Parts: sequence; C-alpha cells; structure tokens
Amino acid sequence: MLVVGNDILYKAHKEGYGVGAFNFVNFEMLVSIFEAANEANSPIIVQASEGAIKYLGIDMVVSMTKTMSNRYPHIPVALHLDHGTTFESCKKAIEAGFTSVMIDASHHPFEENLELTSKVVKAAHSVGVSVEAELGRLMGIEDNISVDEKDAVLVNPKEAEIFVKESKVDYLAPAIGTSHGAFKFKGEPKLDFKRLEEVKKLTNIPLVLHGASAIPDNVRESFLNTGGDLKGSKGVPFEFLQEAIKGGINKVNTDTDLRIAFVAEVRRMANEDRTQFDLRKFFVPGIQAIKKVIVERMNLLGSVNKID
Repeated sequence: MLVVGNDILYKAHKEGYGVGAFNFVNFEMLVSIFEAANEANSPIIVQASEGAIKYLGIDMVVSMTKTMSNRYPHIPVALHLDHGTTFESCKKAIEAGFTSVMIDASHHPFEENLELTSKVVKAAHSVGVSVEAELGRLMGIEDNISVDEKDAVLVNPKEAEIFVKESKVDYLAPAIGTSHGAFKFKGEPKLDFKRLEEVKKLTNIPLVLHGASAIPDNVRESFLNTGGDLKGSKGVPFEFLQEAIKGGINKVNTDTDLRIAFVAEVRRMANEDRTQFDLRKFFVPGIQAIKKVIVERMNLLGSVNKID
C-alpha cells in the first residue's frame, strides 16, 4: 500500500524504532526490497535519486513501485525522492506520484537552506506529500578533527530546532559524522551521538541517518572473493546503527550494501560458468543476496513485525 512518509515514520518515531530506506536503480533491486519486507513483515521506504530517475525515467520509477505495491498490498511503502537538489526536481517528483521528497540544500548557508526547504514544504504539504531536509555536511569524523571543525560541518542542534519550527519540515537528516559511499572513515568510526540526542530533544520529529551502509563482513568477503576490490572501505558498524536508533534516528538510508551484495553474486555466476548468458541466472542470485542484506537490516533496526 503506497502511503506518505509520515504514516510510516511518525509511528517509528513514537515507538522508537528505525525503518530502512532502500535505494533502487533497477527492477531487481526493487523486487528484493519488497520481498524482504514481505518476509520480515516490515514497512519500507523505497528511494530513487535524481541519478536513478535519469537512468530509469520518472514514469518507470513510479509505475514499478506502484506495481510492486499492488503485489504486496499489506506492506506500507513510501516512494521517496532521495537528495532532490532543486525545487523543480521535488515538484516533478510530487506531480509524478512520489509520496515523500527530500530537498537537500545543506550545502547552502542556513537561511538559504531554510528558504528553499520552506518553499518545498509548502508545495508538498498542499497535496499531502511529506518532506525531508538536511542540516550540516556529511563527512566522517576523524580523531584529529578539532571541536571548531566539527561544529563547522556537523549539525547545530539549536539551528535544527529553529529550522524545523520555521520550515515545518516532516523529518530531518542531521549530519553527525557519516558520509556517503563505501569509504566513510579513515580511522576508527566515530559518530556524535550526544549531538544526535540533543537534536532529537529539541525537534521531536523523525530523524534520518544518511550514509548508513555498514558493509557487513559477509558482504565484503563475497565481493572480495569474486575478484572485487573495496580498497579498505569502512561502513557504519551495526552497534553504531543501533545506538543511532536509541538516539532518535527513525529512517536509515541504505544503498551501497545492496549494490555490493548484488554485484558480488553476478560476478560469482560469471566466474563459475563463462558460457552462461541467461541474464536470469545472474540476477536471481543477486536478488536473493540483496534480500538477505535487507532482512538482516530490518531486524537490526527493529522494524520487523511492525505492520499492524
């Protein structure tokens, strides 16, 4: 059942668990997400970035999601625009049928971010669509980073309070030390949980963790054993994800883990049978690999059996 983001995330906010928000760029990834949700009896948020929309076409993104939602009508699912960069991009997604959009103006000064976010919120709320915004810049926290440097890139809790109150945004992604992709930390992973707790206390809305891929050992080993090279990548440890949920995170974005798991299985099949050219022989194991990652993540975040 296709629902607005608020329907999923305010329940998670009230009950204190996290919901996985999984990116997709093709049919196989989308099938994996829905099959995992069905197995785990979990709500889901499916996400398409501007790049995925350019690749698939916005009509295909919406129609595939609606088709899968009709196939599993008992699963609450929100279709979310991930990292919309302009008002026009968000407006186009809303008009196409997205039920949640993110306007990412975090690279702008605070006032410009607030102004653009407020504009998107007004347009989205007029048709019942939920909105996510971001404060701070995503970058890993290192041991040698100074307090002043941290304050310059991470979310300011007081600013978050003002931002949420004035923009009326539905959920917020506060920068607390993660970064996108597989290469998040040079040293030991660090997240500013105290800062997160303060933002939650001052805003009292669902919070979002970006750059939350964990690169689990089994996924990493599958990728490396089939000839891949992750060049010393480091994801967010599982215990950090659980601590983030305790601190107030309710939406946990995941993309990199799914890609690595899928590619590892495709490469394995290619290595095992070099005469094979039936695409289904490659993609079905990839679907199962993604599904396994997602079910594990749902258990970790606490969204299993949260469908009433």
